[in-house]
Amino acid sequence: MDLWIPITLGAALMQCLRTAQQKRLKGQLSTNGANFARYVYGAPFAVAAFALYMAAWGPALPAPGLAFVVHCMVGGVAQIVATSFLILAFTMRNFAAGTTYSKTETVQTALLATVFLAEPLTAGAWIAIVIGLAGVLVLSVPAAAGGWRTALLGVTDKAALFGLASGGLFGVSAIGIRGASLSLGSEVDFLARSLMTLAAVTTLQTTLMIAYLAAAERGEITRVLRAWRQAAPVGVMSVIGSAGWFTAMTLQNVAYVRALGQVELLFTVAVSRFGFREAPTRRELVGVALVAGGVVALLLQR
Repeated sequence: MDLWIPITLGAALMQCLRTAQQKRLKGQLSTNGANFARYVYGAPFAVAAFALYMAAWGPALPAPGLAFVVHCMVGGVAQIVATSFLILAFTMRNFAAGTTYSKTETVQTALLATVFLAEPLTAGAWIAIVIGLAGVLVLSVPAAAGGWRTALLGVTDKAALFGLASGGLFGVSAIGIRGASLSLGSEVDFLARSLMTLAAVTTLQTTLMIAYLAAAERGEITRVLRAWRQAAPVGVMSVIGSAGWFTAMTLQNVAYVRALGQVELLFTVAVSRFGFREAPTRRELVGVALVAGGVVALLLQR
């Protein structure tokens, strides 16, 4: 089994757990405050992990250049803006449209990887991605409030536009992260490249979020720091998950990584079923089958 596969599965599981913990924070913090927690508590761990790895194993220190800095800025900023757009889509009373269009991330990432990283996919990989996307949409679109009819509104709908932009920016973020890691050179240990990129991106994101919250949401930074018992686990799980994503994206085409990462939805359904004893609906079973089928088809392409 290729190393990037178990790393991606671990990252998806950690992201599922981190999201669950972030939801618990929403009663204490604003949406941006809950997002900030993942950066402010995660960045120190990312920097420490990079420093410890370099000290313990002593590989050659990657030499970042202008390309590394630019890619880190593009990837980090795109991730922050993508999250904000997704929140906007959710708050415009059109959850179905926002969710549906944001889930086009896998297809948009594949297109961006082909154009900007010259990493095209095989026909079989495209088929696998489309199968998985269909499963994601089945799981994401609620039956109430219009269901598919509401979700498939034209792109003139604002929630749909924000959702579509969110998916695209998450793809841009993935491209930026892989570009930053690759810019450090293939002669450098892949884990050193991944950890350095992670440390740089999370530090940048923390700095930007501090500046934003200080200007737009006064007092929120203090609330995040006071809620450290609940917020710190978000940062720890986030940096572990991000380390997995960054490492997988260093080793493999981001389109494959993001497509396989859709198994996060399977983990979520499993938690719902076995953790909360919630029986799955027929549609959820169909969605799970499609996502699983897409993942299997994708792995067979490798």
